[in-house]
Amino acid sequence: MATRAFSRPQSAVVARANDWSNWVEVAVQFSGFPMNTSTKDIWNVFRNEGEILTIELFDDYNGIPSGRGRIRFSPPPAAAFWLRTPYEAVLEGTNGIVPLTLKLQARKRDFMSPSLVDPRKRYPEVMILAAESLDFGFMHEPTTMMGMFRTTSSLLSPVTLRLDLLHREIVVGFDVTFMNPRMPTKVGSGPSQNKEEYTRTENYTFVMPLAQAAIVHQVNMGSKSALLFSLETPPNFYRKVNESVTHTEATFWSRRYALFRQTDITFNPLKLRAVPLALKKTKPTIDIGRWTTYHFLFDMAKTNRGLYDTICSALRDFNIEILPISGFRLTTNRDVAVWGYIDQPLRRGKTKNRTALDDLMAEDIPPLSFPVRYQLEVCISQGLLNEHNLTKEFVDKLMSLDAAKAQDLLEYVANRKQRVYNPIEIFDIKIIKGSASRLKIPHYCTYVRSATVTPSTIYFSTPTIETSNRVIRQYSEHADRFLRVRFTDEKFQGKLNATEGESMNEIYTRVKRALNNGITIGERHFEYLASGNSQFREHGAYFFCPLAHLGVADIRRWMGDFQDIKVIARYAARLGQCFSTTRAINGSKVDIVEIPDIVNGKYNFTDGVGKISKFLAQVAASEVGVKMPSGEPPSVFQFRLGGAKGVLAVSPDARLREIHLRSSQYKFHAIHSGLEIIRWSQFSAAHLNRQLILVLSALGVPDRVFADKLKNQLSNLAQAMVDETIALTLLQKEIDPNQMTLTLAGMILEGFQRVQEPFMLSLLHLWRAWSIKYLKEKAKIVIHEGAVLLGCVDETQTLRGHYENLQHLRIHPVEEERIKSLPEVFVQLSKGNNDKAQIMLGPMILARNPSLHPGDIRVVYGVDQPKLRHLRDVVVLPQTGDRDVAHMCSGGDLDGDDYLICWDRDLLPKEWNYEPMIYTPDEQPKKVNGNVTTDDITTFFVNYMKNDLLPRIAHAHLATADYSPKGVKDEKCVKLASHHSCAVDYPKTGVPAKVPRSLHPKMWPHFMEKRHKPKDQIYVSKKVLGQLYDLVERVDFVPELEAPFDARILGAYNLDPKILREAAEIKAIYDAAMHRIMAQHEIRTEHEVWSTFVLQHANQSKDFKFHEEMGAISASLKDRFRAACYEKAGGTEFARIGPFVAAMYCVTSDELTHALDECRQARSIGGKEVKVRQRLAMNMPLMSFPWLFSGILGKIANGEPTARQGTVNGFASKTSGQPKKPGVKRKSEEVTLDGEGDTLRTTEGLVHRGELLRLFVEADLPHEAASKITTEVAASSSASEHPRDKVGEAEYPSKDSMRIPKVESLALKSAPQLEKAENTTRRHKEFVSDGEGNKKIKSSPVAADSLTLRTLIDFGADDKVHKELDLATQLPSNFIGNIKPKFAESLLDFEFGNDCKEIELKSLTPISNSQNFLQPQVIDLLSHEDVFDRPTARPQYVSSIGFDTQIETPLVERHSDKGALAFTGVSEWAQLEDLVMKYDSDMSDPRVWVTDGDGTNRPGVSYRDHGAGGLEVMGKADLMLALKDEGTVEEKVVLNLDDIPSLLERLALLNEE
Repeated sequence: MATRAFSRPQSAVVARANDWSNWVEVAVQFSGFPMNTSTKDIWNVFRNEGEILTIELFDDYNGIPSGRGRIRFSPPPAAAFWLRTPYEAVLEGTNGIVPLTLKLQARKRDFMSPSLVDPRKRYPEVMILAAESLDFGFMHEPTTMMGMFRTTSSLLSPVTLRLDLLHREIVVGFDVTFMNPRMPTKVGSGPSQNKEEYTRTENYTFVMPLAQAAIVHQVNMGSKSALLFSLETPPNFYRKVNESVTHTEATFWSRRYALFRQTDITFNPLKLRAVPLALKKTKPTIDIGRWTTYHFLFDMAKTNRGLYDTICSALRDFNIEILPISGFRLTTNRDVAVWGYIDQPLRRGKTKNRTALDDLMAEDIPPLSFPVRYQLEVCISQGLLNEHNLTKEFVDKLMSLDAAKAQDLLEYVANRKQRVYNPIEIFDIKIIKGSASRLKIPHYCTYVRSATVTPSTIYFSTPTIETSNRVIRQYSEHADRFLRVRFTDEKFQGKLNATEGESMNEIYTRVKRALNNGITIGERHFEYLASGNSQFREHGAYFFCPLAHLGVADIRRWMGDFQDIKVIARYAARLGQCFSTTRAINGSKVDIVEIPDIVNGKYNFTDGVGKISKFLAQVAASEVGVKMPSGEPPSVFQFRLGGAKGVLAVSPDARLREIHLRSSQYKFHAIHSGLEIIRWSQFSAAHLNRQLILVLSALGVPDRVFADKLKNQLSNLAQAMVDETIALTLLQKEIDPNQMTLTLAGMILEGFQRVQEPFMLSLLHLWRAWSIKYLKEKAKIVIHEGAVLLGCVDETQTLRGHYENLQHLRIHPVEEERIKSLPEVFVQLSKGNNDKAQIMLGPMILARNPSLHPGDIRVVYGVDQPKLRHLRDVVVLPQTGDRDVAHMCSGGDLDGDDYLICWDRDLLPKEWNYEPMIYTPDEQPKKVNGNVTTDDITTFFVNYMKNDLLPRIAHAHLATADYSPKGVKDEKCVKLASHHSCAVDYPKTGVPAKVPRSLHPKMWPHFMEKRHKPKDQIYVSKKVLGQLYDLVERVDFVPELEAPFDARILGAYNLDPKILREAAEIKAIYDAAMHRIMAQHEIRTEHEVWSTFVLQHANQSKDFKFHEEMGAISASLKDRFRAACYEKAGGTEFARIGPFVAAMYCVTSDELTHALDECRQARSIGGKEVKVRQRLAMNMPLMSFPWLFSGILGKIANGEPTARQGTVNGFASKTSGQPKKPGVKRKSEEVTLDGEGDTLRTTEGLVHRGELLRLFVEADLPHEAASKITTEVAASSSASEHPRDKVGEAEYPSKDSMRIPKVESLALKSAPQLEKAENTTRRHKEFVSDGEGNKKIKSSPVAADSLTLRTLIDFGADDKVHKELDLATQLPSNFIGNIKPKFAESLLDFEFGNDCKEIELKSLTPISNSQNFLQPQVIDLLSHEDVFDRPTARPQYVSSIGFDTQIETPLVERHSDKGALAFTGVSEWAQLEDLVMKYDSDMSDPRVWVTDGDGTNRPGVSYRDHGAGGLEVMGKADLMLALKDEGTVEEKVVLNLDDIPSLLERLALLNEE
């Protein structure tokens, strides 16, 4: 068959330059059409002249049609029709002929592409070959292709291979003739006369980007030759439709618009609409998603050999290897797939002589358990196993394994990411003991299975850990029945973008099919449930596999009552509210107080903001493990509470367990009533972006300001790589949302940059590359004098708002007068320039992303308002004025929006407070008449995917603002800003943005990198964004692998093989989990996951959102493996974890050293020298494992004295396991409670918060005992920092044989407010107040094992104290039957004075056992400001609590004149079995609060389970002293009452009437 190239190599061109018939394409300009002419009209006029490539209609800048345009033909037309003068056109709907003026456009380029290897060598941009046949299939073996479908060329329907060097792609065209499978085939049956009724021929195309086809194999077979393309991911497939139906109202049309994306190639695609999605497709003609090997056969006798060789040469020059393949075989002998066997259920209960009743009672069970079946489909969907390679032997062997072992094997295959041709070999893989999927995970996380649905197939992913949400927590016993689904384009192509016309309809039909019919995996069928709000924007949803008693409708009913919501989009959004990623605050019931919104006309000043008490804020802070620099809880929390949402600001108006909510925060009624936290206020570095720069530039900020800041940042980043001081300064200022820069700063302080530690160096270079990437792509310039903070409202009504009658002053020439027009804000940073709290004053700019309108950036005035000083790291906005400031910032509110606040005078614009945009929709949301149905929701889901124009509008605004001399003030930009606002609200309103063609940009600046646009539409921008873009050069990130590991750590310990082996085992599991995250999100290096500085990912979320998501993913990974390491090490104290972390580091060093040695070695393969290991990041061992403990590594590297297993190099220890005494001796002095820090003075010296305290002097103890007893001072809300020791059989020395140092003084951050002090029995200390607020502790020495404190509380004359207990939760009465009442000596007594004005808190010494040995004990000193709910006097108390291990029966007794509280049932200190509170002397009221040791959370107590039998009750502890065994016990747990916000208050022993 003859073939033709559109062009030929330059050396062979003999045609004249003006010989248009040899051009690749011909462009003809036209004029004279009526102004309302469409592209379809023009297509109808010229379609008979040749093959039309594109049609373009010209209009002026304002979008008014001109009747002129351009039409392109490829290949060139047969005749020069443009020479007719005039050209007479007949238009439909017109009377007569329209005369046109036509002109051939001169050729602007020669349509030749230079070689990437040798620029002197040039190839035609387009070259076409016709193949004899094309086979679709897959590689069954390394040299064997299994062909599943073949199409052959004919004269009218050739198979074409088109190399397009301009677009760097290979375009393949072929036809498929479909035969009706029901058509009779027997001879003489007479079907042939009706054959046309049963057959049809469709023309298909698929496009392979050259980057996707890295290797092409060439097969020579004598007179024939074949090219074999084997792709890892499917290309895009298209079906050609009639061009006449593809025109829209747009001014541009392309031949490509007639190519409709395909999801299936099958005889009757309409039948698929009722079928669930599954990996296994039902009788496909071509499975385009999984048959990704293509075999092109060429008959060299009929093929232009020169053109064939030129194409092969061009492929080589464009980085595609063409390699011969020996022993290649193409087989069509299709092995039987394994689906039939694994889908066939087994029958449990069958017998040989069974009856019909026996058959009915027999149970169907799947051959593989669901976890194993799911993981098998993970491997098949990812192309690592192929069902045609799987045999009955393989399945039988898989079934014979323990389910956990089978799952481990398949997870290993999935993580390794290599195709397995002989699956039976995986059973020879040696899997180390344990698996990441069976490690204990943080209590706030859950394992999630996920599926990615693409147009052609579906990919399943190995379960990953994610922060849970309300719904999954509620149905945690069915967590494995949830499936998170995301709909995307083909793999590596990212999100599905909205399109005009109907070319993507089949993809949207596939999405709708999945939402309606569900997804099937093995025996489980998953149905659509709902979408989280951010998940919805990224085209994701949750599916659920129903049970007989629990379906998706049941879950939705539990989620809330949504019947009153008649807007479909809003209904879907309210469902999604329940799927927000949250941390539940357990054990603290809240009291809701409703307060009114503050509204002025149509503006709501308090939209989304409520109040929270400081007490609850501390509970929440403790649960999420956050500790602010000030020591106080965060000032604002973004939350969910039933059907309410928004933010809660700490307020003195809210008391005890109160939360104040406004009507704007209530979205629906819900059964669930627990408080959930999404995030909290904290400082984050401020950055400019392209949109902000455009607006500021239009308001008068000079270009040089931005350029200078950019140059300064680039210079600082470069210097930070070699200068520790500069690196520290930048990392501590430019804090990312995940605060990883602070972690890096800590590593520098430990000296790791100085010694050139490879992982630390890699992170530094990654941080620089990440920063520069966003400088180049987003103009993300850091603002050192600024912050990104959550917003809240001024509840005191003291800040001045925005008033229209003052706006005339904003143009006043005197700044003092202009300031009078500004609204006031309050901004207090926890850590200012002097590392102390700082209130920002003066003019500053306030903005919210995205800011497109010139009025979106507001100038405000920072003031100091004493009534607001309790709020830190937030922007407090006024509630007064004519319009709320938040709404003027891009239509924002206060339900969780971040605000950029900047006090950099260089960025203060000349023009203040441009008239803000009115953010009100032009079209109101449509309501349904009845109830919203699931079909309504899924239809809206698909419509949103099809009509989401937000990215397109943002790009149009950016291009228009840069091109226009007026910038963002251009009328087009203002209209685009309005459409952008509509698009932002589309998920909530259901009203899509509609952008007229007049707003479509005609020209694009070079910095937008619109490579797919014609070159004549690209211009080099000389405006500010173009300048900034040209100043930045991208930096590649290459991990530092050659630098030696830190010798300070490698030589710190003499480690035995056992600990090294244990560290290696956990590292292997960690590496697998890390590889899984990298694969799921298509991240190149582990450094990007560990640090969250991701350079490239799967584009399934926007970069900012993905950074936030990766922060949660990385944190849960680290938490999980830290816990595993603590367990393996035997504890969290440094003496145990230190050697294990050193072992982790040594193992990592050994692995990398061995790998580098292999990279330097070569071996001979096929006569070629090949490196044993390629030095690529993907081929090298991971090195982040030991850096789970960066702080511990720092201590080891800097010579932290430790109790070690063996001798310590460089340090001598008297006894194995004996720590060297830490701390610095300080001069003895009286300590006052001035809030400067917690200290403890003993006769041994002064000890500060976090330092070890030795209570026993080794000289006074037997040599063996000295190694067993230490005491720690610990006060941290971080669970991982507390010692938790489990005491075993070790004997303790006699109490009488020890000398206990005397405690001389104690200083606490929060001092009790006392009026007097009295001596009482066993009193050893006095609290003294001088009446001026200065409080001290001083007294005679006190023994550390006994402490009695008295707190006097003055309630005032009119107040009373209730002795009754306020217990809000009542358990069933039969529960009490399990409690055996028994009176025991109280560990904590509190007495009520007769006048109700004083309470005495007494702590008794822990009881010694019968052997007279000292018992393990914990003494907590608790303090809290907010004990009593009094607006004027807020007394505090300090109590101490001891634990007795001898009482086995859970018990708390209370009688009429005395309350008693005991924590008991602590079996060998293994776990807290029960915490029980009962009241009334006659036991008539059975109300209790219980937390048990199995991890079951009974109402009323917040706790954290640390594994290994340890349970931590959560709260606030300013100082904790612990005696624990330091001997040879394998596991130790100290039960620490850390941060219970006043235990007495938690149990509500005192409450206001």
